[in-house]
Amino acid sequence: MEAFRFILLAFLVVCAVSVSLSKDLLNSILIYMSYSLVASVIWILLESPDLAITEAAVGAGITSVLFFITLKKIHAIMKKDESEGEEERTDEQKKIGTGV
Repeated sequence: MEAFRFILLAFLVVCAVSVSLSKDLLNSILIYMSYSLVASVIWILLESPDLAITEAAVGAGITSVLFFITLKKIHAIMKKDESEGEEERTDEQKKIGTGV
């Protein structure tokens, strides 16, 4: 059981470092969600279910949803169709610019 706790604690440290080093905002949010879920498992192992439920609900739930909404509002998350449309426009602009 002690080995499992150390593995979880090591995973927390890895998540914390990788969130700060990640350049993609979406990946950072997903790593933060996993950090919160592991933290809630640790709270359960420490026999504190009220804190575990709070960590899971607020940390992995509400906060992550707010982060996703914020990224959507600042257009950091683009729809796949929009990004493909932009690539097609640049290809068309290249053709027009080269006279093809």
